[in-house]
Amino acid sequence: MNLNVNEIFYSLQGEGGRQGEASIFIRLTKCNLKCNFCDTDFAEGTDMSPEQILSVIQQFPCRWILWTGGEPTLQLTDNILLFFKKRGFLQAIESNGHKKLSTCLDYTVVSPKGNLGYARKINPQVSEIRLAIRKGDSIPAVQTLPEAKSYFLSPIFTENKIATKENIDYCVEQIKRRPEWRLSLQIHKLTGIK
Repeated sequence: MNLNVNEIFYSLQGEGGRQGEASIFIRLTKCNLKCNFCDTDFAEGTDMSPEQILSVIQQFPCRWILWTGGEPTLQLTDNILLFFKKRGFLQAIESNGHKKLSTCLDYTVVSPKGNLGYARKINPQVSEIRLAIRKGDSIPAVQTLPEAKSYFLSPIFTENKIATKENIDYCVEQIKRRPEWRLSLQIHKLTGIK
């Protein structure tokens, strides 16, 4: 039941529907995609048991775990999620949606990449859809995506730099045309927090 963990840190959720909330970030290694705008180094990690992870995260006053990556569904199992749930943790995930998400999760974020149709078939309902957007990208109709409580357009940032004005302006214009979408800026990059 070990997980290959890239890093564990305590911070604020920087984007989407839980923006500004304290969270324990557990970044797992491995990803099944190679997105050219990815800002995460997730190749290297340390094997950790759930008990070892628990010993690290117990120091934080927060009860929210955010599983991220890489692609966390490549490693997470229901048994691991239940281990933390039984210890009073709420759990969120940020996933590309290529694998079915566990029903043990309390909050699910899908950021589909490439052909978006797969995400609806695999995960028909999620907490939020968040699309990374640069100027000129097509914006799908929400009906073609999994059913979600919220739909976000997130202008692409370059490394740890602010999103380009053209990407922000493009997202704003798209949302004005399609008000079912909302804007999500990466406040952790805007404010310089981890």
